[in-house]
Amino acid sequence: MTHLNRRDFIRDLGLSAAALPFILNLPSLGFANQSRRKQRMIVMFSPNGVVPSTFWPDQEGEAFTLKESLTPLADFQGRTLVLNGVCDKVRGDGDNHMRGIGCLLTGVELFPGNIQGGSHTPAGWSSGISIDQEIKNYLQSDAETRTRFGSLEFGVMVPERADTWTRMVYTAGNKPVAPIDDPYQMFGKLYGRLKDQEHLKSVLDDLQADLRKVRDKISVEDRQLLEEQTTFVRELEQELKSSSTASIGHDVPELEPGVREDNDNIPKISKMQIELLVNSFASDFARVATLQYTNSVGMARMRWLDINEGHHELSHEPDSNEVAQDKLTRINKWYCEQLAYLARRLSETPEPGGQGSLLDNTLIVWTNELGKGNSHTLDNTPFVLVGNGLDFKMGRSLKLPRVAHNRLLMSLAHGFGHRITKFGNPDFCKDGVLSQLT
Repeated sequence: MTHLNRRDFIRDLGLSAAALPFILNLPSLGFANQSRRKQRMIVMFSPNGVVPSTFWPDQEGEAFTLKESLTPLADFQGRTLVLNGVCDKVRGDGDNHMRGIGCLLTGVELFPGNIQGGSHTPAGWSSGISIDQEIKNYLQSDAETRTRFGSLEFGVMVPERADTWTRMVYTAGNKPVAPIDDPYQMFGKLYGRLKDQEHLKSVLDDLQADLRKVRDKISVEDRQLLEEQTTFVRELEQELKSSSTASIGHDVPELEPGVREDNDNIPKISKMQIELLVNSFASDFARVATLQYTNSVGMARMRWLDINEGHHELSHEPDSNEVAQDKLTRINKWYCEQLAYLARRLSETPEPGGQGSLLDNTLIVWTNELGKGNSHTLDNTPFVLVGNGLDFKMGRSLKLPRVAHNRLLMSLAHGFGHRITKFGNPDFCKDGVLSQLT
C-alpha cells in the first residue's frame, strides 16, 4: 500500500493523528513492512564488571551449567549464547571505565578531551558511530525495514550529567545520544507529548471512536493486538495518574510532576521501561533499542537486595572480601533477572503478522564496560546473547581466544545482512566476523 493510499485511508475514515501509532503497523491493513522477516536487536548495559567465578560457565559447548549470576536465564538456556574471551582492545585516551563504555559499541578510540578519569589521561567523546546506530541507519535506508523511530534509547537511573561515563550510543564521532530514563517521557515520545501529569487526560478517551472505525476493517488477530496495545496504554496512564500526587522526596533535578526518579525505584522503573520497549517492538516503532542501567562507575545502592553500599565502591573490593563478592554476585544476578524478564515478555508477545514470538526475531545483547571491577580489565568483557533474532547458533557457552570485540560488533551487523568489512578501529577487524557464532 503506498503512502498516498495510507493518507486516503486515514482521510476517508476521518481518523485523528493520535490514532496513527496504533494502526499503521497492523498487518491486515497492509501498512506494515511485511515482505521480509523483521529482525530486531536490543543492547542491554549494566556497569562495573562481574565476578568471574560466579558468572562464566566452566564448560564449553552445549552442555554447560549456568553459574549463580546467570541462573535467571535457566528457562532460556537453549536460546542463550555466553561469550567468554571477547576483549575490548581499544586503547588511547581515557581511563578503562571511560574507554569501557565509550568504545563498547563504537570499537574506536575516544577523542582527546578534558574529562579527567581515574589515573589515566583525560578524554572526550568517542570518535565513531556505535554499532546500534550503524545497524539502524542500514535498516532505515530501505523502505521495507524502515520504522517510525529507527532506534529507541532507554535508560534506568542514568545521571543527568553528560560525560563519557554516561553515554554508550553515538550517531557519529563526537555525537553521543542521551538515553531516555524517564518512562513518562518515553511514553510521551511513543504516544504523543503528555503535558501536566497532575491533570493528565487519557489519550484513549479521544481515540475510542477512531479505534471503533478501524476494528471492523482488520483481522481477528489484529483486533486482538489492537486491544492489547490500548489496554497496555490505559494501564500505564492509570499508573501515571496514581503517581501524580506522590512526593518526590529526594535530591534530583526537577522533573515534571508525578515522576519519582529515585534509586529505590530502580526495580519499578526497570519494569516500566521493559514494558515500553516490548510494546514499541510490537508496534514496530523501531527494530533497534538500547537499555542502559545507570552508567559506567554506576553507584546504585540496591537496598531492595539488602545491599547498602554503592555498586562501584563494592566492585573495588578485593577478591578476598567474600562478603563483597557475594553482594556483587547478587547485583549481577539482579541485572540478569531484568534480562530474563525482558526475554520472557518478548517470548510472550506474538510476532504481529508473522510466525512465533518477538523473541524469535530479536537478539538481546547484555554487556558491561569491564570484565572485572577491581582490576578494571577490558579483557573478557561480558557478552551474553539471548534470543533468535540474528540466527546465531544459540544454547552454547563459548570460550574464545581473546578476540577483539570489533569482530563481534561486525557479526551483529552481518546478522542483519549488513556486510561491513570493518567497524571502529580497522586494526581489530582483520580477522573478520566471528565464525563461531553460526
